[in-house]
Amino acid sequence: MKSFPQFAAGMVVILSPGVDMPVANAETLLDKEKQTLSGLPHSRGEYHHPTHSDQNYAFLRADVLEYRPGRDDSDFRWDVQGWYGGDFNRLWFKTEGERNTAFKADHDIDMQLLYGRFIGKYYDFQIGVRGETQIFRGKDVARAHAVIGFQGLVPYRYEVESALFISQQGDVSVRFQTSRDFLLTQQLILQGRFEAHAAVQKVEKFTTGQGLNNIELGLRLRYEIRREIAPYIGISYDHSFFRTADFVREEGGDSSQVRFVAGVQLWF
Repeated sequence: MKSFPQFAAGMVVILSPGVDMPVANAETLLDKEKQTLSGLPHSRGEYHHPTHSDQNYAFLRADVLEYRPGRDDSDFRWDVQGWYGGDFNRLWFKTEGERNTAFKADHDIDMQLLYGRFIGKYYDFQIGVRGETQIFRGKDVARAHAVIGFQGLVPYRYEVESALFISQQGDVSVRFQTSRDFLLTQQLILQGRFEAHAAVQKVEKFTTGQGLNNIELGLRLRYEIRREIAPYIGISYDHSFFRTADFVREEGGDSSQVRFVAGVQLWF
């Protein structure tokens, strides 16, 4: 003889063909089912946003904060970025720069303010403005850019950041940066870093030639005292190309240098 299951409130009742369930028992099971469902958190309105995607958070990271000794002079470099927002929409702030750089005789400072939108797993699309200032023949020069960028974590755990810049004069340039952490131990980490700059037009007062401008290759070994504080040492190779290299030499800089670095990585 076959039997058929009947489900009610997580219970299985086996009925045999031709056997009727008493009405009183059926009503009791239905009442228990209603009580069970009414007791769940979502039925009481407690979990309107189970992933908390409506919450805003703040994050700030100094990936590069370092001193670089040189034969004739020493310099200081930083690369800091942070954001405020939720999972899908964020306001980004980025700044990087150098003083007495390998490329130029004096400083180079860059600041960006961007809107970021989550577009896929691990990726953000960014758009905003950028301000840049340098020294040209002993005087400060500055310009503003519109920025369109992309940032994220690609396969094999490479962090990638790319941006297209369009200045108020219509000059177009691009930047690409990638880095990867290699865990030697739980606290000792080796970071490889690559950065490249290129421009469509020549802009002499910003020490920029047409085509590939410069690249940086770096290795930094850090020790995480805590995840938020990690001093490091490393080596950096900087090289400028073509007309950009000529501009650098005319400004009193060195178009190709290898430098030892010492600094600290921070995040909050």
